[in-house]
Amino acid sequence: MGIGWRSEIDLTVERLPGVEFVEVIAETLRPGRLPESLRVLRERGVPVIPHGVALGIGGADKPEISRLEHLAACAEALDAPLVSEHLAFVRGDGMEAGHLLPVPRTRDALTVVVENIKIAQAELPVPFALENVAALFGWPDDELTEAEFLGELVERTGVKLLIDVANLYTNEVNLGSDAKAALDRLPLTELAYVHVAGGHSHNGVWHDTHTASVPEPILDVLTELCSRVDPPGVLLEWDDDYPSDAALAQELTRIRTAMSRASTHP
Repeated sequence: MGIGWRSEIDLTVERLPGVEFVEVIAETLRPGRLPESLRVLRERGVPVIPHGVALGIGGADKPEISRLEHLAACAEALDAPLVSEHLAFVRGDGMEAGHLLPVPRTRDALTVVVENIKIAQAELPVPFALENVAALFGWPDDELTEAEFLGELVERTGVKLLIDVANLYTNEVNLGSDAKAALDRLPLTELAYVHVAGGHSHNGVWHDTHTASVPEPILDVLTELCSRVDPPGVLLEWDDDYPSDAALAQELTRIRTAMSRASTHP
């Protein structure tokens, strides 16, 4: 069981029982000057995974070497087992989107993303994992489902998968996709780890805010995933409006319970 390390809850993360690994936003790190809390965790033998949010692996432009060098330096400084990023479009023609936007799931886009992944893999000293993203809209010319697109990326590059079950749920609510059907089609044998997070509904749209307790429907998706594969790790994301230590501990307990239901899940 893991939790996202944030500077606002660094001592909380150190104290939480049963934390087996953590994830840190790579863009917040200076590899040569790691926060003391991360050094403490590493000395305890807790793996720390750098998680990027700005590489833009899904864009038409090739990944910037400076960003890849930073991810590589973070991995080396943390002795990380892998690096993860989002399958997302974040910039184009010099303009920043300010959000993790979905990639058009076309054959042409697939070719571009395959090449971008290979560039990233060549620069990184550890395995690379890609995360499915939450979306508020879908592209009209999609030729592949999300699971098919991810599956082809895995087959053609060997990239690992970071499956966010909250994002699967978000896309089910917002786009009408079927989270369970996606799990049936994803190459879960290549699973690196799993994200779980809470959010908020507004006017029938689900916003994956990482600022609330994980709702039961998202935990149900986690149970579905665990009924298909034993995930290498499951990590809680919480990015703002931080609750008490006791509340975070309770969230981890709820996640463990949802995972344990898989053994008896029909």
